[in-house]
Amino acid sequence: MTITRIETNQRMSKIVKHNGVAYLCGQTSGAETVADQTRECLAKVDALLEQAGSDNTRILQCVIWLADMTDFAEMNAVWDAWVPEGHAPARACGEAKLAREALKVELLVTAACD
Repeated sequence: MTITRIETNQRMSKIVKHNGVAYLCGQTSGAETVADQTRECLAKVDALLEQAGSDNTRILQCVIWLADMTDFAEMNAVWDAWVPEGHAPARACGEAKLAREALKVELLVTAACD
């Protein structure tokens, strides 16, 4: 079976495709608020999914890390507006210390692809 790696460097690939599934690297944003970071992360997810031959109706799973769970409702307001009705993926959300202090949200997406 073929594994395709897209935008690969020494540390990671932005997309890895295997057996009809696209695995995206974690998406973060430098925006100020949780809502703006979530919007920017989702825009990056949209672009990567398009590059992988997929879209947000084909997301299988999303893992969301928040630096602070008190931001859960703010992040969900943006998420809920972005997910197409009837296409909600399996999802988990937890609190984690992210790579940089300014990061409030990180999304990890797996999707069906062509």
